[in-house]
Amino acid sequence: MGFGTSGVRFDFKLMAHPARKLSAQVALFLCAGLFSLTGCKANSDEAHGVAGNPAAVSAAASGAGQKRAEDAPAPDSTGGFDGKRAFEHVAKQVGFGPRPSGSQALAQTQDYILGQLKSAGCTTEVDSFNADTPIGRLPMKNILVKIPGDDKSIILLGTHYDSLLRHDITFVGADDSGSSTAVMLELARLLCGTHGKHAVWIAFFDGEEAMKSWSATDSRYGSRQMAARLAASGDILKIKAFLLADMVGSRSLHFAREESSTQSLVDLMWATAARLGYSDIFVNTSSGAQDDHDSFLKRKVPSMDVIDFDRDRDVPFWHTDEDTLDKISARSLAISGHVFLETVKELQKQ
Repeated sequence: MGFGTSGVRFDFKLMAHPARKLSAQVALFLCAGLFSLTGCKANSDEAHGVAGNPAAVSAAASGAGQKRAEDAPAPDSTGGFDGKRAFEHVAKQVGFGPRPSGSQALAQTQDYILGQLKSAGCTTEVDSFNADTPIGRLPMKNILVKIPGDDKSIILLGTHYDSLLRHDITFVGADDSGSSTAVMLELARLLCGTHGKHAVWIAFFDGEEAMKSWSATDSRYGSRQMAARLAASGDILKIKAFLLADMVGSRSLHFAREESSTQSLVDLMWATAARLGYSDIFVNTSSGAQDDHDSFLKRKVPSMDVIDFDRDRDVPFWHTDEDTLDKISARSLAISGHVFLETVKELQKQ
């Protein structure tokens, strides 16, 4: 998840969980003072460019390697979703280092995602495109899994897989965006080869993070690109639900109801989570977020965002060099994946 360097947008509708992805107006040094109220982009004007410190990345990866995944529920208790396997996907991404759009590390991540999808027997489409950004034109790539169904309706799942652009720190994005990418890879393993009433598509978006300052034009490059393409083809009219995951793996996991999301979808997922015994994770508070679901909401697609952005308790490491593998829980990944999986099953009944 991303934000611009120049400010914050306050959301006073929060009941417990702070908002994320704030619009730009306040410089970096205010982040510390506003930490308990809201999120702000941790990047600075000196942090722009596609790079990372290889030595620091190696140190971060090896340090994370000393950490072990927490015990996850047995897959047979989470609908087959394997939290430890998902954790391994996070570790693999972290091992590539910082993965901003256009970087070699992101190209490695794309190859890894495609390799995992191929091994799961998934049918995939790749949309390679160039995005005009404040730091120049960057090559980007969306990856879309297509699992056919009996009718023309589509249940769309999604995540972004790029990481925040930083030069001043080594940002490996274990939670943002390693966790949600891992969950979608594991869901693809389980769903590819199945056949339901509705088709299930799984999108891996490039370019969610801002290259300079979060705005309508500097952010969500991949989801805006995919929404436009689907609108042009007419397929966007077939999407009955878009379920987005972003930051779903922290050890202290809580999800607030994202208030711009389609209420009926939020209600369905929260009811599903309660039925599965996860009411302590999917809590009845609300917060606002700007994220890849916006690209589809603007085109009248029922959409929701599942994100833990409680910076006080759960993700104080957001957009810092502390977003490392040791912050990730295999149990949290399993819970997130289980609820997504069962929500898809509920949608298939409709």
